[in-house]
Amino acid sequence: MDFLLVIKLIIMGIVEGLTEFLPISSTGHLILTGSLLNLTGEKFKVFEIAIQAGAIFAVCWEYRLRITSVCRDLTRDEKARRFALNVFVAFLPAATLGLLFSKQIKFYLFKPVPVALAFIVGGILILWTEKRQENMRQAHTRCVDNMDDMLLSDAIKIGLAQALALIPGTSRSGASIIGGMWFGLSRQVATEFSFFLAIPTLLGATVYSLYKARHELSLDDLPMFGIGTVAAFISAFFCVRWLLRYISTHNFTVFAWYRIAFGAMILITAYTGVITWAE
Repeated sequence: MDFLLVIKLIIMGIVEGLTEFLPISSTGHLILTGSLLNLTGEKFKVFEIAIQAGAIFAVCWEYRLRITSVCRDLTRDEKARRFALNVFVAFLPAATLGLLFSKQIKFYLFKPVPVALAFIVGGILILWTEKRQENMRQAHTRCVDNMDDMLLSDAIKIGLAQALALIPGTSRSGASIIGGMWFGLSRQVATEFSFFLAIPTLLGATVYSLYKARHELSLDDLPMFGIGTVAAFISAFFCVRWLLRYISTHNFTVFAWYRIAFGAMILITAYTGVITWAE
């Protein structure tokens, strides 16, 4: 394999791992990074989705005790069953809509300018939600501070919010976290639930994408996917641990301004021709 290609694949994996669980859109960053690195075409679209598995393995490792406990107690503990049901219910909207409209989404929205607009709109929504949650706390409105206290209705609302992330640039984690906060979850609970919700969502997307592209892939592509997945796992592992520490003392405002600035930069460079973004 060409050395320069290996470096590009590692960069893509690192970008995936660092952005998957932050509210800044991993898909958007991968589309734009792939465009800059000239990694475009159907095979690399599959690559961008498949390496999400590396980020998910990092979450599974970080929360291995909780996952093992839930699986072990599923038949005998009400809290474990409720938690598993909440994750499953929240997973359904994005999974259903993704299956129905994946072709249209890829054709119309997997492009730099729509991604940039989604970045900006998402940033504005984060700022609005952070302000709203501050007002809710001051008014002593219901706020869920423990995942075990989540209701089925909370899970349904978060699932519908996550479905918005089918729009590239919106951010799956951003939609589920900010959606959770909007509907009354604390920042910590919304973030951790987003981690668990990512497991079926992203693994499902990875398996489905690989299955759909099975005739275009070969065994020769395994090293390419392996490099990206390992790079995503390592970077996601450190990112998850950093994010959990960060949100204990900070809000998401900095990510909102980053999204707005990054989206504006894409629009400006695309309009002026400073950077030629590949479709």
